[in-house]
Amino acid sequence: MSNRHLSRSITMQSLYEWDFQSSIVQDVEKKDKFSKKELDRIIQNNIKEYGLGVENDNFILDTINGIFKYLKNIDATTQRLAPEWPINQVTIVDRNILRIGIYELVFSKRNDVPPKVAINEAIELAKSFGGNSSGKFVNGVLGSLYKEIEEKNKKIEK
Repeated sequence: MSNRHLSRSITMQSLYEWDFQSSIVQDVEKKDKFSKKELDRIIQNNIKEYGLGVENDNFILDTINGIFKYLKNIDATTQRLAPEWPINQVTIVDRNILRIGIYELVFSKRNDVPPKVAINEAIELAKSFGGNSSGKFVNGVLGSLYKEIEEKNKKIEK
């Protein structure tokens, strides 16, 4: 398993655990305080537990912090691209894989992760951790986003 693939797996597992645990907290004020502090704890635990082959945890930390920073925009993008699936009805695994993929496609440095690599990695995570249709769902959402990005780039170039 490549270092980046392992890092994405740890990222997904950390986001999954955080998402699951934060869904239990009902009080919005407590949820906001719980979220970042608890997410940091989860990340460190998962890096220790699963990150034996990870040479540098900066990719994990940068990705999760970026997702956390743009979470509302990322979830709104998922909602826009999959309107028949309200964000709270998308499985926790698929939701967090999409968060990683959308973050890499839209908010990370384009030179860091080529778009097709980001999509392929997200599909592989979905096949590994998700259900039978997860790979197709993730591919559909991220493929639509990629087409939008490419169309926007073509308009800019003209």
